[in-house]
Amino acid sequence: MNKIIKILILSISIPFFLSACKEAPEKTIDESAQFKQNFFWKMVTSWPKNFPGLGAAPEKFATQVEAMSGGRLTIKVYGAGELVPGFEVFDSVSSGAVEMGHSGAYYWQGKMPAAPFFTAVPFGMNAQETNAWLHYGGGLELWQELYKPFGIIPVAGGNSGVQFAGWFNKEINSLEDLKGLRMRIGGIGGDVFNRVGGMALQIPGGEIFSALQGGLIDASEWVGPYNDLAFGFYKTSKYYYSSAWQEPTATLEFLINEKAFNALPEDLQQIVLVAARAVNDDMLSEYTARNSSALNTLVEEHGVQVRTFPEPVMQALKAESVKVINSMAENDPTSAKVWASYKAFYDDVRAYHQITENAYMENR
Repeated sequence: MNKIIKILILSISIPFFLSACKEAPEKTIDESAQFKQNFFWKMVTSWPKNFPGLGAAPEKFATQVEAMSGGRLTIKVYGAGELVPGFEVFDSVSSGAVEMGHSGAYYWQGKMPAAPFFTAVPFGMNAQETNAWLHYGGGLELWQELYKPFGIIPVAGGNSGVQFAGWFNKEINSLEDLKGLRMRIGGIGGDVFNRVGGMALQIPGGEIFSALQGGLIDASEWVGPYNDLAFGFYKTSKYYYSSAWQEPTATLEFLINEKAFNALPEDLQQIVLVAARAVNDDMLSEYTARNSSALNTLVEEHGVQVRTFPEPVMQALKAESVKVINSMAENDPTSAKVWASYKAFYDDVRAYHQITENAYMENR
């Protein structure tokens, strides 16, 4: 009797067991199908290929993404002019011609008046404060809201920190010396420069040297010693002004085509975002490490004269900056919304840093 029961149990169990064994591999294959698909993206940039700092950042990003994804997402990086001109990065990503870009938001001021707030505000927050506003103060959400109609997802993509005022072919002893001066300077700083009597011009980084050398412009701001040494500006201009005002931070951006991003599996989406955040932090560390030695080289080996603007010039630039920003807020509702968020965070963090960071700098 026991033998018969055992046979019955086996006859019932074996089909179920075989059925379960048959179904398990099929489920595993379905779930893992997404991990077998490879994606190949193109990224265009506003910088010369592999240019120190700015151009190296997208290359680092691509390398990290490929490594973390096990080769499932490969990104080919193009320098300015290789696939599209440096100032056409936004349109290329928006149209879907490429999946990504690396640039600076203030280049798109003509499309969106509020865009420069996400690169730099004259006499505004520094890199540390700006990153805090973007990631913990609602700034990133406003940035993404601004780019949404263009089908682009922006994320912070690096920061060069406080920038020098720039290279000049003559000394600046008073506000009169800025009047009529043709200078490569963009964003809100360019609008301010126009208001004090100068002539602001927008020129891609790779063309600044020839513009200075050929006399097309009389002055130019770019980044700081690390990048300015690489471009050889000391060969064209004698005076190098350190008086930071126009870009107390210089937030760069990764632009991601929204449709391309949404087509990625969730794990690859996270890899893209995490790699961008890592590059954003890495670039600031790199510039902090490289700028001082580059400045020493400019001064000691190339005889560059480092100067500062007279106090009346700085006060005039600051006063006009306030007027330009207030005018932006008055004439564009989106700028008003972004500025309200920026200013509220700025006022709060500045008060705290006054008794911490600033006090420490003075004490040390």
